[in-house]
Amino acid sequence: MTTLITGANRGIGRAMFEGYRARGEKVIGTHRDAPTTDWMRLDVTDPGSVAQMAQVFGDTPLDLLVCNAGVFLDRGQSVADLTADIWAQEFAVNVTGVFLTIQALLPNIKAAGGKIAIISSQMASDTHAPGGSYVYRASKAAVLNFGRNLAADLKDDGIAVGIYHPGWVQTDMGGSSAAITPVQAAGGLLDRFDDLSVATTGCFKTWDGEDHPY
Repeated sequence: MTTLITGANRGIGRAMFEGYRARGEKVIGTHRDAPTTDWMRLDVTDPGSVAQMAQVFGDTPLDLLVCNAGVFLDRGQSVADLTADIWAQEFAVNVTGVFLTIQALLPNIKAAGGKIAIISSQMASDTHAPGGSYVYRASKAAVLNFGRNLAADLKDDGIAVGIYHPGWVQTDMGGSSAAITPVQAAGGLLDRFDDLSVATTGCFKTWDGEDHPY
C-alpha cells in the first residue's frame, strides 16, 4: 500500500507519517522543503509545484491520498484585523491546494482503486459556530463541501472520499492546552482511513469514529 500525506513535516501530518512507517507501509510525506528521499517537495498553493510533484510521482498507483496541509492565519483576529490577503492565503492552502493536489494525483488514485482523506475540522460545521475565526471556519466548511461533492462524483469509479475532524490536538495550531496528542489523533485517523469505503464515502467523521454533523 502506498500513501501520500501533504503537510507531513510536523504535527498531525508527521504523526500520521510515522504511524504508517511503523506499520511497515510505504508512505511519502510532502513539504515545501522536503528533507529526505522519503519526502516530496510540494507547495500546494503553487500549480507549478503541484504539477512537478505529480510528474515526479509518475504513474505509480496511489492507494491513499491524505490532504492534511492547512493553515490558520486568522487565529485571534477581529473583523477589523482581517484583510483580503489573509482570505486569499488561507483559502489557497485549505481549499484550492486540496483541489489541485487531488486533481493532479487522481489518475494515480484511480489506477489503485484508492481512497482520498481530507482533513477538515469541526469548525467547518454550522452546528459549531461560537463566533470568530471567520476565515478558517469558512475555508474548512468549503473543503468539507468540496469533499462531499467529490465523493458523489467519484463513487461510480470506486473511489471513496472521507472528510475528518482530527480533534483538538496539541500542535502549533491547536495549542499546548489541547485535549489530545498528535500520536493519539493520528492513531484514530489511520483507523478511520482503514474503515473508509465506497459504502461510507462522503462521511464526515471525528478522529475517534463518531459521525460529525455537517
